[in-house]
Amino acid sequence: MATLPQFVPVDTLQDLEYPQREAAFFYGLFLRGHSADQLRRDIEVPSAVLAKWHREAQRDPQLKDVFERMVDYRRHVLAIFDALVGSDGQPQRVQ
Repeated sequence: MATLPQFVPVDTLQDLEYPQREAAFFYGLFLRGHSADQLRRDIEVPSAVLAKWHREAQRDPQLKDVFERMVDYRRHVLAIFDALVGSDGQPQRVQ
């Protein structure tokens, strides 16, 4: 079956250290007129993907930690994005 390199390139694992960078990317898209709700959906890990990762982790327990780290990372990106955009979909002022 699939092995770790097919799922998560080494560069991706290193990129998981910088959720601020990815949140800034999505914030830039937001400022260019993309919907905050659509961007949130793009940041979140879809339930179908979560289910697939869960099945793969059951087949290969070494993947469990990687998948958990990726989900935590996406949640962190979403939290940063939400802090920048706010619940009303408007950019937040920096004070």
